[in-house]
Amino acid sequence: MSLVPSVDLRDFTSGDSERKEKFIKEIGKAFEEIGFVALSGHFLSEALVDDLYSEIKQFFSLPQDVKDSYEIEGIGGQRGYTSFGKEHAKGRKEGDLKEFWHFGQYVKENPRLAAEYPDNVTVKELPQFNSIGKETYKMLEKTAKYVLRALAIHLDLEETYFDDYIKNGNSILRPIHYPPITSEPKNAVRAAAHGDINLITLLMGAHGRGLQVMNHKGEWVDAIARPDQVMINVGDMLSRLTNNKLKSTIHRVINPPKELWGTSRYSIPFFMHPISEMSLNCLENCIDAEHPKGFEDTSAGEFLHERLIELGLIKS
Repeated sequence: MSLVPSVDLRDFTSGDSERKEKFIKEIGKAFEEIGFVALSGHFLSEALVDDLYSEIKQFFSLPQDVKDSYEIEGIGGQRGYTSFGKEHAKGRKEGDLKEFWHFGQYVKENPRLAAEYPDNVTVKELPQFNSIGKETYKMLEKTAKYVLRALAIHLDLEETYFDDYIKNGNSILRPIHYPPITSEPKNAVRAAAHGDINLITLLMGAHGRGLQVMNHKGEWVDAIARPDQVMINVGDMLSRLTNNKLKSTIHRVINPPKELWGTSRYSIPFFMHPISEMSLNCLENCIDAEHPKGFEDTSAGEFLHERLIELGLIKS
């Protein structure tokens, strides 16, 4: 059973002030207590989700040398393909048992950011792959914008506080393939215990058992969403900004029981990042005598760079 609370974004967007207030209270409470919610009423259609899964399964089924041709050197895996076992969690040497793809931002009206971000990589073998990836990216970005508006109100900020920071932000859509496990892993798991770097993460594909969240007692609990829900969690950037009022919860993807080793698992997180200039200095209204300032001042860009080094994706 999943112990993650459920919320419905349609309450927030309904135009009904009581329903809107209900959503803000529910998501605020969940993010202060466990840092995760299962959200329905998002902007992903069932058809789009089905199409995306079809495309990513086809991509990860391509011959390894074809996939390897989309692994771009020198950009820290920010776009295109990252092969099996390359990424590891902070503080671990073992590579996670996964391969993945990155879709990045589609910059509008900002030549400086268009030059700063790497270009998205086009898969020649699959004519629909990139257009379906882009549409999914846009719908998850739109969903995340409304979630952050609710959190802004919960934090006594202007409702649109985050809007300019996330417009053209450095967000990433990451389809992941956890291949079948063929032999006893020594220490590796599908994704070792970690916190996310970004503001919030929206996860498609948390429908089967595998994702686990650490509660405040240090216990691992299963996080399972209904098929019509996406799982959303607080990342380290939002935790820093709010002086840990909103919790960035440690989570992991465990290996399946031995009888399911022969099966693949797919999941698709959307990591909502702001533009690199966003200040992550603790908000004044999240600091008081009982909650002294817990983090050094930094920007989103500086923090991301530091964490990518820790993850082994870029060299210091």
